[in-house]
Amino acid sequence: MPVAIYPGSFDPLTNGHLSLIQRSLKMFDRLIVAIAVNPKKTPLFSQEERIELIRDAVKDSRVEVDAFHGLLVDYVHQRQVGVVIRGLRAVSDFEYEFQLANMNRKLAPDIDTVFMMTGEDYFYISSQLVREVASFGGNVEGLVPPNVYAGLKKKFGPKA
Repeated sequence: MPVAIYPGSFDPLTNGHLSLIQRSLKMFDRLIVAIAVNPKKTPLFSQEERIELIRDAVKDSRVEVDAFHGLLVDYVHQRQVGVVIRGLRAVSDFEYEFQLANMNRKLAPDIDTVFMMTGEDYFYISSQLVREVASFGGNVEGLVPPNVYAGLKKKFGPKA
């Protein structure tokens, strides 16, 4: 049965990500949420924390949470999957995602990319924006799953 990979940093997981996960499961029997580990970046949540936050927020046996280093196409081949899910929030996302999809197609013509529009309730949410707002004490409750909100409060204290 069809399987897809939904890659991203998920630092942190947002309700927009959750929406895409749930909608992807309507098209695919299984979904691998793959945390891209970039050694050049310093994430707020460790790889292990992100894996646990996603597992706690997504209680569906059809969803596997994993992490990978290196090129996405290499990971997709390793997992023997042929479809990558990418979310689009706005026109600005499309340009970047289009470049990535075409590079991936050049590197691995056998891998297809499926673009999904983020739901209208979440099109303005990004992990970066959530981190920034939480770090300054802004309320991000309702933008992230409850367990992620609790994790942000642990990182930033009661001001998050």
